Amino acid sequence: MENPILGLKPANVWKHFYALTQIPRPSGHKDPVASFVENFGKSLGLETLRDVEDNICIRKPATKGYENRETIILQSHLDMVPQANSDIKHDFTKDAIQAYIDGEWVTAKGTTLGADNGMGAAAIMAVLEATDIEHGPIEGLFTSDEETGMFGANAIKPGFVTGKILLNLDTEDDDEVIIGCAGGVDISAGFQYQEEEWVPKEDVAVKVSLTGLKGGHSGVDIHLGRANANQLLFRFLKDAMMTYSARLSSATGGTLRNAIPRESFATIVVDGKERYEKIVEMIAGYEDLYNTEFKDIENKISFKAEKVSHSGVKLMPWEVQKSLINAVVSCPNNVINRVALLPALVETSINMAIINVADGKAEVKFLARSSSESKKEAITSQIESVFYNAKVDNFEVSGSYPGWAPNATAPILKTMETIFEQQRGHKPDVSVVHAGLECGIIMSNVPVITDAASFGPTIKFPHSPDEKVEIATVQKFWDFLTAVLKQAPNK
Repeated sequence: MENPILGLKPANVWKHFYALTQIPRPSGHKDPVASFVENFGKSLGLETLRDVEDNICIRKPATKGYENRETIILQSHLDMVPQANSDIKHDFTKDAIQAYIDGEWVTAKGTTLGADNGMGAAAIMAVLEATDIEHGPIEGLFTSDEETGMFGANAIKPGFVTGKILLNLDTEDDDEVIIGCAGGVDISAGFQYQEEEWVPKEDVAVKVSLTGLKGGHSGVDIHLGRANANQLLFRFLKDAMMTYSARLSSATGGTLRNAIPRESFATIVVDGKERYEKIVEMIAGYEDLYNTEFKDIENKISFKAEKVSHSGVKLMPWEVQKSLINAVVSCPNNVINRVALLPALVETSINMAIINVADGKAEVKFLARSSSESKKEAITSQIESVFYNAKVDNFEVSGSYPGWAPNATAPILKTMETIFEQQRGHKPDVSVVHAGLECGIIMSNVPVITDAASFGPTIKFPHSPDEKVEIATVQKFWDFLTAVLKQAPNK
């Protein structure tokens, strides 16, 4: 039976999007989807290039009469964020995404959908395949591993693409045209320690589970003030440590650098039945407190405790535990500051993305973003100072990428604004975005590119299992894209 998604309009875009949902493509799992797109280009008889980082470029000549137009690079990334609810069994390296129509939206069953950036990739494939649209020379650029560190964009060499105009199709509000973005940097702090053997006696091992948070994209959704599961868990752990001398055995929360953590878990040990009962009461109190604090932001936050077997449980040394917990609680998280003259726009933020404590190692990972290089350096230094005082064993800064400086006078932008107003009856919201886009990196690697802009259909809650794309905006996105291609400037 044919999936109802294949009956949506525009059929050529939804066909390719559905095909992409059937190919496992989490970040780091590059070959299947790269080979799929490479074979697609070759099947059309188009010049198809693949570089060492599995970026794909497919070149399509101009339609008759449009040979004198500037070459336009249409760009999207192929990987997707692999996030699933804890009650969903899904192997992102093997299983297809279970996409379905939910009213006015397309979403997935308990996992991320991959509309970020599958919708953009599908639109490029539709352009490359089309025989009924008019355009100048096209280069379809499909980049790899954007979500984990923009590795594909960073690897692009001059000559891999030759166009002067870059249109990135990775924006998530169909009324927006983006002309700039923040830069980012990955931060990692690690402790090493000798685990202590636990002699149970009257002690009780307790698994603590904080779940039910919305999470989301740490660039797109950071301004919404959503709860960070890692931050809330360690807030509780400090209280449990100080009040009941709870000992930490392990902790884990978050899976991706650019996703706000939705779930966080820890195993702790407390002295005897009485303290176990007190910890259960404390957790219930924190559940009520967190739901009160985030009542207008989150849905129902669940914070639960359960006894677990003491078999194999080992403990973090008390002094290391205090250093780690106090450091995590001391770290800033969420929006740091906004642009002074544009207060709706976040300038600097940090996401406490991943925490792993087990087997004698503890690691805390952050992604800092800022449209100010100096403020990006300042927040990095602040995190370093916190962990320096905690006597961290290892502190690393990596994966720094530049912001994309806006050019409000770019000729392609003027063309896009005119077309948008003709089609929609109002001007687009031309702005910069706090999330990282690949444009700045690609432009720095390929200096021949002079103009860039980003746009796309409306996608809500990317990087979370609530991700969904608004069906009606996909048709508007397609109509806008094809009109812009038709009116590309002359060389």
